[in-house]
Amino acid sequence: MDNQVRKDLPTADQLLAEMKRVRYKRKFRKTIVGTISSLIVVAAVAVLVSMLFLPVLRVTGTSMTPTLYNDEMVICSKRSNYKRGDMIAFYYNNKILLKRVIGLPGDWIEIAEDGTVFVNGEELIEPYVDEKAYGECDIEFPYQVPESRIFVMGDHRSTSVDSRTVKVGCIAEEYIIGRLIFRLWPWEAIGVL
Repeated sequence: MDNQVRKDLPTADQLLAEMKRVRYKRKFRKTIVGTISSLIVVAAVAVLVSMLFLPVLRVTGTSMTPTLYNDEMVICSKRSNYKRGDMIAFYYNNKILLKRVIGLPGDWIEIAEDGTVFVNGEELIEPYVDEKAYGECDIEFPYQVPESRIFVMGDHRSTSVDSRTVKVGCIAEEYIIGRLIFRLWPWEAIGVL
């Protein structure tokens, strides 16, 4: 019977092998937990950076064609010194709209019947517009941009609803998210805007 008990007991080699297996399992768990923790921290930092400093936005609609197309992804830089020609993102009726800065506070805007835009009496050179159009417009010209506001228009002038209508009007600076700086998607069009 004593012999029977000894056969059931593990040998020294078996004990060493089992201890090695348990240590490996413990080390593997630590590695997995460490990796997952690191990924969570990196993801949290990425979300914070994108929310606070560089929001990523998806283009919806065609008001900015041919510059931006539906379903493209762009990065927006939060800053406050905008200039004519910048593309900006802003809040309007619980939506985010993307338009181009045409007039700054105090500028006088005039739009001819053929869609030619004049700012402070000078024709605005707009290489980003394929086809000039008067579009939907119900404001009186010449129009002066109020203080702390920005006059914006879409690049697809015939379909864009923008500062030319009183329902959108000029954009207050506190509603502006930032300036569009980079296109992320699609891959073939990736680059600085």
